[in-house]
Amino acid sequence: MRTTIALDDDLIAKAQAYTGLEEKTALVREALKALIQREAARRLANLGGSQPGIMAAPRRRTDVE
Repeated sequence: MRTTIALDDDLIAKAQAYTGLEEKTALVREALKALIQREAARRLANLGGSQPGIMAAPRRRTDVE
């Protein structure tokens, strides 16, 4: 999908310096991937502890003596 966006020149320059990516399309693609990954991790972290009464899953191995 083609989209026209206005990008901050300073942000682009910093992102290019950090990543080494010169092509703006690749830079925006990587930025979107990073945003999605961060938000998915945040949502997963928010789920932690949402079932405080849950029983621990049974293990197949017994304790090693």
